[in-house]
Order: sequence, then C-alpha cells, then structure tokens
Amino acid sequence: MLILAATPIGNIGDASERLKITLASAKVIAAEDTRTLLKLANHLGIKLAAELISLHEHNELQKLDRLVEIAKTADLVLVSDAGMPTISDPGFALVRACAEAGVEVQVVPGPSAVISALAVSGLSTDRFCFEGFLPRKSGERTRLFQSLISETRTMVFFESPHRIVDSLDDAAKVFGPNRKASVSRELTKKFEETKRGTLPELKDWAKDQKGEMVLVISGAEPVVFNLEDLVAKVIALKSEGTGLKQACSSVAKQYGASSSELYALALKRD
Repeated sequence: MLILAATPIGNIGDASERLKITLASAKVIAAEDTRTLLKLANHLGIKLAAELISLHEHNELQKLDRLVEIAKTADLVLVSDAGMPTISDPGFALVRACAEAGVEVQVVPGPSAVISALAVSGLSTDRFCFEGFLPRKSGERTRLFQSLISETRTMVFFESPHRIVDSLDDAAKVFGPNRKASVSRELTKKFEETKRGTLPELKDWAKDQKGEMVLVISGAEPVVFNLEDLVAKVIALKSEGTGLKQACSSVAKQYGASSSELYALALKRD
C-alpha cells in the first residue's frame, strides 16, 4: 500500500507515535528531501532501515511507474518536508496513479498549517477554501484575488515573509480596507504568532516580520439581490455593446447569481 505520513510543521514534539512507528518499520520511504527526513529521524531517535527515494516536484512524474510497482508488493511511505504530503507538496500524482492501479492508500494524519492557521484566525471556520501559495507577481496575485471577490467562504493562502506586505496590499485593494483577516507565522515554533485585524492593519504589522506565513482572509458578506434588478444590469451592459452571455456571466459573478437564470430572464425581457 501507499502510506501518506504527516510530519511536524515546526515543533518536533508534534510527531505522533504512529508516525514514529511507521518510519521505524518502513522498508521504502519516498521523501521530498531525504536530508530533511534523516534530520527528522535523528531528532526522533529513529535509525532508518528503509530504502530512501527522493520524490519532489521536478521528478515525481518520472518516478511514478517505479513507485507504483513498489507499492503493489510492499508498503511505500510518502513524507514531505513538513505537514501532510500532497497539500501544496508533491504526492498528488502518486496517489492518483496508485488508486488507478488498485493500490490501497492510507494516511497517518498529523499537523496542518492550513487547519492550524484557520483555527486560530478568529474568522468563520464553518466553510473555507485553501488556495495554496500566492503568485509571486503582483498582477497575477491581483487577478487571483479578483476571481475570489465574491467568495463567501474563509480563504487560506501560503505566503513568504518577503512578499507578505505586497500581498496584503494587493488584497486590500481588491477586497477593500475593511476586510478582516489574520496572519500566522512560525506556527508551532517558539516564536509562533498570529495577528488579527483588517488587511491594512496587518500590512503595517507585517513589515518587520519573519518566518513562513499563512494568510487567512474572511469571505465576502452574502449579497442579497433582486433578480429583476440584476436583469436590468444585464440589459444595461448589453445596450453598451457587451454580448448577452458575457453580460449575464459578469453580473452573475459579481452578485453570486445564476448566469443561466439571468440569461433566460434577459431573453424574455429583450
């Protein structure tokens, strides 16, 4: 089988007994960085007897066939540098390939930066979405934020300390200066800290901060709309030269309405 084993995200004390047993008894371990795995094993007092295979974003596809064959006849353990494999880390393609080949996939759960940051954010946790690492360039970040402007779920992002200020600035421009958010840094480590406030407030705080960051942004308030009013907006856009389908899609995205429903109503009005 394939075993996805979560490792600590900072505090070595978060390593579970099940993780220790899994690593100590493993015959084959695929690791994002074998040197990081060896350091972890040393800290945990484990002498690894397993064959170690490097598996990262640049070689995952090339090694799939070999790893799937291994998992067919032996337990293959997969670990990333920190946290759960496949979550913004290598492993997704391997899980899919094993599942398609009929290989059982099990999980050894553990710490998660996404869930930890969400839990301490003070923002709604009923519904949320994880958007992974933010783009490096401002224009790409802005486009991503704009695509989420109507998202009502709490949003979670990974960001580096070198770009967190710029990302908060871009977010404030798109979501507005009053949007609530939080930034957690160095989760589970000695200097763990979470700052909560509006996006501009967090930007001022983040200027001198270091460590890996998790940005959590509250979702948009649900928009209460009248369909007839939205159809009027569609018709107005159409009169300005916008195609009917494009006008319906634009208005629907802005207000969280059904594009097909607006289209049907607009056809009757037109």
